[in-house]
Amino acid sequence: MPRNYWGEIKDPVHGYVYITEIEKEIIDSYPVQRLRRLRQLAGAEYVYPGANHTRFEHSVGVMYLAGKVAENPNISRLISEEEVEAVRIASLLHDVGHGPFSHVFEHLLTKKLNKTHEDITAWIIKHSELKDVLAGFGFKAEDIAELAVGSLSMRGKAFLNQIIRSSIDVDKLDFVVRDTYHTGAEYGFVDVFRLIHTFDVFDGNLAVDIGALSTLESFIIARIESFKSIYFHRVGRAAQIMLATALEKADEELGLSAFKTPEEYLAMDDYTVWAMLKNCKKSSPIIRNLERRKMLKCAYEQTFYVKDKTVSNIFSAEEFRDQIRNKIAKDAKLDPEAIIIDVPTVPSVPYHHSMFMEPMEIPVFGKTCDGRKEVKRLSEISGIFEVLKGFINILRVYTDEKNRGKVAEASSKILGEIPSSAKISY
Repeated sequence: MPRNYWGEIKDPVHGYVYITEIEKEIIDSYPVQRLRRLRQLAGAEYVYPGANHTRFEHSVGVMYLAGKVAENPNISRLISEEEVEAVRIASLLHDVGHGPFSHVFEHLLTKKLNKTHEDITAWIIKHSELKDVLAGFGFKAEDIAELAVGSLSMRGKAFLNQIIRSSIDVDKLDFVVRDTYHTGAEYGFVDVFRLIHTFDVFDGNLAVDIGALSTLESFIIARIESFKSIYFHRVGRAAQIMLATALEKADEELGLSAFKTPEEYLAMDDYTVWAMLKNCKKSSPIIRNLERRKMLKCAYEQTFYVKDKTVSNIFSAEEFRDQIRNKIAKDAKLDPEAIIIDVPTVPSVPYHHSMFMEPMEIPVFGKTCDGRKEVKRLSEISGIFEVLKGFINILRVYTDEKNRGKVAEASSKILGEIPSSAKISY
């Protein structure tokens, strides 16, 4: 328990989370309290009615897990008490830059401002009331801001960043268990504490002991299954695409991307922006449809392994997707605006990086007979990882209900020309 203990928060996933005086002050600040009004998985509630959990509880969970990592003897011997508190605070604040509807707003930030929510997170920590709260307890806002987005420069202590941002960070460990808990889509049990207890530091980097291999494999499987069943569910994605479209259509009138101060940005949350979109002429028809669950329909779906240049282009280049969309529209005799090509690499997909898993992204080590640590390639020691590392990409074509048949036919004709070597069926 922390020395300057203030009290506890009861979390449905982790149980009692003990907090310090400074953490209580930060939790009570406006930027953190606003997270109560940002749903973690905007759109998922159209599929899973229980998925109404917020960024606030997730942030508290991430702080808790960061504290647990810091308690691991392999790590606690390398860091000071002040660094432990800094990591906990940075974890608590890692999501303060999210916009309304969480990752859906990222679409607007990226398109209009070439920013991510991480950029906004650092900006808010450095320039909002958080700066003064942190200074009051002897912390530099600049350092906490960099640590919160995993980019604080510390010689020999890269692992502190990696606790918050890496392939196996506390952010992912929390959302894998929290999102499956709230959706009920529990496709893989992950013993996050087993992983945390086998963390160690190898050459200044966070690494996992080979003894936890089966737990690490279950974490990778849970991420992939959660991706397919929660984050990229075709109906949840339809809701997210509709919201992203509404935000884009309304931006000129509402100035959603025209904020100049942290306060202007923080004034936007799920509630305020939903009301604004509902009252804006350009976006109100979309909101009306969402309120009646009249969703975009998936007219075509195909799963690929990315081993072919054509397919790689579809997933990485918007211009290439637009060309295909225009071809489908021409064939179906529709306005291209009536058709949307959706792939997991667009920013509005929650955790779109989660499918990119290269073998060395998660350092694994074993110990030799004389006690030395020896780094291992995950693909060499894990048959499961070797199979899964060629990650799956899903391409979908959406349109409205009345055009579904025409678009399905045109999509099959045009996308059916993609080399069969690039396709998989399961």
